[in-house]
Amino acid sequence: MSGVELSFLPVAGVQLATGAAGIRYHGRDDLLVLALAPGSSAAAVFTRNAFCAAPVTLARQHLATTAPRYLLINSGNANAGTGERGLVDAQASCAALAELTGCLSEQILPFSTGVIGEPLPVERLAAALPELLTRLDVSAWSLAARAIMTTDTVPKLVSRQFELNGQTATVTGIAKGAGMICPNMATMLAFIATDATVAPALLQRSLEQAVAGSFNAITIDGDTSTNDSCVLIASGALGNPLIDHAESAEYAALQTAVDAVCLELATAIVRDGEGATKLVTVRVEDAANVAEARQVAYTIAHSPLVKTALFASDPNWGRILAAVGRAGVTDLDIARVQIDLGDVRIVSNGGRSPDYTEAAGAAVMAVAEIVIRVILGRGAATAQVLTCDFSYDYVRINAEYRS
Repeated sequence: MSGVELSFLPVAGVQLATGAAGIRYHGRDDLLVLALAPGSSAAAVFTRNAFCAAPVTLARQHLATTAPRYLLINSGNANAGTGERGLVDAQASCAALAELTGCLSEQILPFSTGVIGEPLPVERLAAALPELLTRLDVSAWSLAARAIMTTDTVPKLVSRQFELNGQTATVTGIAKGAGMICPNMATMLAFIATDATVAPALLQRSLEQAVAGSFNAITIDGDTSTNDSCVLIASGALGNPLIDHAESAEYAALQTAVDAVCLELATAIVRDGEGATKLVTVRVEDAANVAEARQVAYTIAHSPLVKTALFASDPNWGRILAAVGRAGVTDLDIARVQIDLGDVRIVSNGGRSPDYTEAAGAAVMAVAEIVIRVILGRGAATAQVLTCDFSYDYVRINAEYRS
C-alpha cells in the first residue's frame, strides 16, 4: 500500500548530502551524511534486540561521550551479526568521515540498515565520502529520505512548524521501514531535526514520549530488528531562549510538533508495510491497565490469521475473538467483552452480536482503513496499535529479499 511523498521544510543548522557508494544497490544513493551546526544537541532511542548491530553499539557510546557533529547512515547492509569485525568497520567508517571533516570520531553517530550478517564494505563507503561532502545542503531532505530506503516503496518525510517566543520553529523528519517492524523499536531508522534550542535532557524526554505513542505503537510482522534507531536533533539555529522547563508553554509546543511528526512517520511506515493493502487501527478500551490493553492489541495485530483475513476482506470475526481470548488477560469475563469492526458491533455478551450481519462486516472489511475496537469492561485504560494486513506480496518480498 503506497504512501504519499510529503512536502518538507528545511531546518536551519542541519545540512544533508547523499551519494552512491555501491554498498548493495546499484544506480541509486545508499549513503547519507547529516552535518549539524556547532552547539547542536541530540537525543536517541535504539533497538532492544540483544543482537544489536555494531553501529547501534557505537552510536550509543559516542552519544554518551560528546555532542555529535555528523550522522553517517548507509542502506543495503545492516552491519549486524558481524561480531568484532562489525565494530571495527563501524569505527573505520566514523574515522574516515572524521578525517575529512576535522572532527573527532566520537562526534560521529553511525547507522546502518539492510541485510544482516554481511561485512560492511568500508572501502566503498569511505571512497564515496569526499564527493558527497561537497554537496551538503539544507534542502536535501527528499534525497535523504530516498537514500535510507530498503524494501520501502516510497520515501517518508514530514514537516511541522510551531510558534516559539514570537518566532516560527520547524520540525522535519525522515524515516525508513516497511518490514521487520515491531516495537522496541522496529527495523526502522528515523532522523528528526528542529531549529529550536532545547536542553539535552528535555530533548531526550521529548523523543521518548513521542516514540511511545508512534514508533513503539506500530507493528507489521512482530519482528524487532537489530538496527532500530531514532534520533532527534536540536540545532539551536533559531536562537530562541533555551527550552529547559518541562512545564513551560514552549516545551508543550515543541512536544506537540515532535509528536505529530513521529506519528505521521510511523503511520507512513505501516501504510508502506511490505505488500500491505490496508491500514488497521486496533484500539482496546476499558482495560484494567495500559499494559493489559497493549497486550490485547498486539495479540490481535500480530495474528497471521487476523491479518490474512483483513487482506481477503473476509469478516472472519472469530479470529479476532480468539485473539482476544488468548491474549493472556487474567480472569477475563467474556460476557463483558464487546468487539466492533468499524461501526459494526460483531461481538457482545460472549458471542456474536444479535444485530450483526455478514454483509455489514464485509462492507467494513472492504475499505482501505479499518478500526478494530475491543471493549474489555475491566477498567478505564486504553491503548492503540497501528498495523496492516498480510498479503501474497509480503511473502514474496521477504522470500526474495536476498536474491
